[in-house]
Amino acid sequence: MKARIKWIEGTAMLGESGSGHGVVMDGPPDLGGRNLGVRPMEMLLLGMGGCTQFDVLLILRRARQQVTDCVVELEAERADTDPKVFTRIHAHFIVTGHALNERQVARAIQLSAEKYCSASIMLGASATVTHDYEIRDV
Repeated sequence: MKARIKWIEGTAMLGESGSGHGVVMDGPPDLGGRNLGVRPMEMLLLGMGGCTQFDVLLILRRARQQVTDCVVELEAERADTDPKVFTRIHAHFIVTGHALNERQVARAIQLSAEKYCSASIMLGASATVTHDYEIRDV
């Protein structure tokens, strides 16, 4: 896997993935940024959310669950001093579908957290990562 970060100006930068996609990142105005994009640490949190959601949806599809929507709301705390690593991350899953099996949803989230989601397992080396969920029937 490769990535390339190109400085634009000030604290703005363009991240280019090895698959050819780009994303603008920037710092806050009080540090010279113009607020043109997400902060790099926000990208880490977004990456974890995307990684775990991908796993959960794949596992639920394989279990033939009729998922119509899945949202992962993440809340994180960082250390007060440098390096300001994540110290706590909580992922709240809102899984919507037709007659979803609660056991299957819980199992999918657990498998992602403990076995498949590289991002959350990696971030779990420095942060306490927790998960919970709610199921909405349509």
